[in-house]
Amino acid sequence: MITPAYLPRFGAVALLALLASGCRRAAPAAPAAVAPLPSPYVITDGQSQVVAAFADTAMWIRERLWVETAFDSDFDGRPDRVHVDVTRPGPTATGLKVPVVYETSPYFAGTLGDAPVFWPVKQELGDASPSRTLGMGVPFNANRTRISTSHVRTWVPRGFAVVHSESPGTGLSQGCVTIGGENESLAPKAVIDWLNGRAKGYTTVDGTEEVRATWSTGKVGMTGTSFNGTLPIAAATTGVKGLEAIIPVSPNNSYYRYYRDNGLVRSPGGYLGEDVDVLYDFVQSGNPATRALCNARVRDANITPGIDRRTGDLSDFWTKRDYILQAKGIKAAMLTAHGFNDWNVMPAHTAIMAEAVRANGVPVQMYWHQGGHGGEPPLAMMNKWFTRYLLGVRNGVENDPKSFVVREGANRQQPTAYAAYPHPQAAPVTVYPTAGGARRGGLALDKPAGSGTESLTDDVNVTGAQLALAEASPNRLLYATPELVAPVHLSGTARVTVRVASSKAAANLSVWLVELPWPANASGPMNPNGIITRGWADPQNAKSLHTSEPLVPGQPVTVTFDLEPDDQIIPAGKRIGLMIMSSDRDFTLWPAPGTVLTVDLGGTSLTLPVVEGRAALVRALGAAAR
Repeated sequence: MITPAYLPRFGAVALLALLASGCRRAAPAAPAAVAPLPSPYVITDGQSQVVAAFADTAMWIRERLWVETAFDSDFDGRPDRVHVDVTRPGPTATGLKVPVVYETSPYFAGTLGDAPVFWPVKQELGDASPSRTLGMGVPFNANRTRISTSHVRTWVPRGFAVVHSESPGTGLSQGCVTIGGENESLAPKAVIDWLNGRAKGYTTVDGTEEVRATWSTGKVGMTGTSFNGTLPIAAATTGVKGLEAIIPVSPNNSYYRYYRDNGLVRSPGGYLGEDVDVLYDFVQSGNPATRALCNARVRDANITPGIDRRTGDLSDFWTKRDYILQAKGIKAAMLTAHGFNDWNVMPAHTAIMAEAVRANGVPVQMYWHQGGHGGEPPLAMMNKWFTRYLLGVRNGVENDPKSFVVREGANRQQPTAYAAYPHPQAAPVTVYPTAGGARRGGLALDKPAGSGTESLTDDVNVTGAQLALAEASPNRLLYATPELVAPVHLSGTARVTVRVASSKAAANLSVWLVELPWPANASGPMNPNGIITRGWADPQNAKSLHTSEPLVPGQPVTVTFDLEPDDQIIPAGKRIGLMIMSSDRDFTLWPAPGTVLTVDLGGTSLTLPVVEGRAALVRALGAAAR
């Protein structure tokens, strides 16, 4: 609810007129020839530079229009039209054709802000959810003449046009909000089609006077953060011709992964009680004349029953809103960015999508930082990407390292380059809990014999940070390695297996991987201090995400699930701790305290992605490993 020293240098300033070839988006090794681009483009270090002819704001051309789509999402029998604005350099008035940097969003016309539309989270697991207050939508402003100015001052002076559009059902765009529905993918596709002469644009929302993008080369790059970073992915899944590159920042690539976790109803961090229907209310800012119909046919008849907050099971409703499952359509070169401590849109969204897109044979580069939600790559990285794939300049970006990670405490403009993410030398190392978790048990490299069971009592009134800080607690189990004598570099996705029995038919299961001693100042739910990574699961879904099976009290089930991806160097003097608890106050539903979880230590383990594998962890544990 995103020029450093590590970049290769390409010599002195050069006019694009001297560069005679470009590339197709998915096959950099065999580029298609393109005509030399004319002055006044200037390229330095493989990046398009600001030049006077493009930077003269008095000569910029601004226009607005409505592009006709191929869908009718507001049920009026006519194709929806989406509101678009354009800012382009002055030379496009005299025949210069330029590529486009494009951002689309449901946020441009405003949102509900802090309106009380969230689901109450105080409820027993498996019960029907308490009712919530329905949103009435954002006040409508029919007189807006501009959509946004984002990116304009960055890209227009460098010779790109900047285009914005409003998502269906928001602002002055027609249609209904769907939150992940097909129209959210097809709307930006229509705009890209218009930029390529394949769709029609009009001067008014209901008129017949056409507007043509005669100034466009047809090559488009999309970017944005959060929801605005999700929509470039959505557009790319359509395989639309002309979308050459995308730079999604903190994108939500799967609505199930955003609002559920391994069968568990889980809120995105900072938005307790949010769900798809809440986000629908949050962004609905379109024409009030269509809102009642959209509410009835989309929100109330489709979204609200589809989300199923009682079980959290995976269903067709969710798979239709999963762009990872649609990733085979993506042909656009992707530079993607995410924070390892983003507890709103979890980093798994980007890690899994990057793997899926790379499987298409498409260029993929990743920028990771240690912060939270948002955080674009350095401008130089973005410039190289768009210069390569929109202008056709062979700047070698496809040969750059595939992963850049901002190391702990480093400037975000100076990430460290790696050949890939996860680190190519990362290997799984499994550790096992040993008795004493009410205070602090151990994590051993070898599986102990006859470990027994240990129990915790759920109490959502105690936060995870309080549990990690506590010397002892009946409300969690904590197991830790000996103190490290050397740093340990974790890179990739940790996996946990917990064999657990519940005293009730349903229970939350939450796992945190922490640094100990836990810092006393790490109190807020989004504070990254002390957190390595986390994960959540519903033991009722131990066999299948599609079907919940009520737990038999006292009868254990084995739950195996991934924690969120990470790349972090744990310093010497720290311990790596596995904390198991039930409800997580800042993320899960809030059942009444008292559910008892009993963990079978012999059936529980943690697998860590350690750079240089077991040998590195043995070295870091020193004498304690022997």
